Amino acid sequence: MNAKVEAPAYRFDLAKWFLVVAIVAAGVVANSQFADVALLYRVLGMVAAGLVAVFVAVNTAKGAAFWGLMKEAQIEVRKVVWPTREETNQTTLIVLAVVLAMALILWFIDTVLGWLASLIIG
Repeated sequence: MNAKVEAPAYRFDLAKWFLVVAIVAAGVVANSQFADVALLYRVLGMVAAGLVAVFVAVNTAKGAAFWGLMKEAQIEVRKVVWPTREETNQTTLIVLAVVLAMALILWFIDTVLGWLASLIIG
């Protein structure tokens, strides 16, 4: 079996992007025009308009490439080995100790330099 997989043809991409911009702009204008309507209904309308805009955008070449990138990123995140709670606590304590030590060192240097400056200025 020698089946060729055809790449999807993305036609009218520019028109689709204009449609996405028009949907978002219409949502913004409608949100300001219906300011007296309850916030819940305006939010639901904006979410619906956003979903429609995303659907149209994903059906473009760049939108499909972005969607593929998001899928690949999700696969890579699953491969990450996350630290245990004990490792996280130990690392946090080490960072706090180093920050405290550096703060004390810098405070001491500042105090000594301030004292020397007061001796010189007198």
